[in-house]
Amino acid sequence: MRNLLLTISFDGSAYHGWQVQQNAVTVQQTLQDAWESICRSRDNVVGCSRTDAGVHANMYCCNIRTQTGIPCEKLIGALNAVLPRDIAVSACREVPYEFHARYDCRSKEYIYRILNSPFRDPFESKYSFHYKYPLDEKFLDSQAKQFIRTADFSAFCASGSSVENTVRTVTQAEVTRQGDIVTFRVSANGFLYNMVRIMAGTLIYIASGKIPSDSIEDIILSKDRNRAGITARPEGLFLNKIIY
Repeated sequence: MRNLLLTISFDGSAYHGWQVQQNAVTVQQTLQDAWESICRSRDNVVGCSRTDAGVHANMYCCNIRTQTGIPCEKLIGALNAVLPRDIAVSACREVPYEFHARYDCRSKEYIYRILNSPFRDPFESKYSFHYKYPLDEKFLDSQAKQFIRTADFSAFCASGSSVENTVRTVTQAEVTRQGDIVTFRVSANGFLYNMVRIMAGTLIYIASGKIPSDSIEDIILSKDRNRAGITARPEGLFLNKIIY
């Protein structure tokens, strides 16, 4: 029995997130279908993270315990030949049998892209959140730095989450601009349900004056979801990097 670690990327626009669902097309299901067509076995695909409908990944990792003897380099080509164009495999390597793509992850980096322009861009509509009012990226960067800490991030977790431990360590949080695209980048040892989208929504609310500036620390300490901003739309969110 081998344990293989796949690195993939995907455009999540056509999918209802990563995890298999009964009545919806997901990335995990599509990858399992492709794997089964090549290896003649429906081996379980273990993902590094659950992503919501419409969320993308520049880097996503998953492991598969399998009996197949097909070499890794041939599996990459075979999978890319049968997968749809919005999912691509970039790497495959053998890892110890005990390795788990989710539980062995040391940190993750997400980016949230905001199209900051008076006008919508049809080519960006699936990959960014459109905000037409001016954004001061340097000011927002100073606000985002308040996320960097080890703390209970309950205020940035969507209701309905079953996670008991809501303490996370955020190691990086920054806001930059390139042209009309303002990017919020955040790294942590783990993320709660909708945490990055709520962080982004909170920064947008601060920019609009709906939440006072320099209040992120107080929101975190309050542990009150109602104190934070909106859950920003999924299209702008990308899982960007996984570190093991």
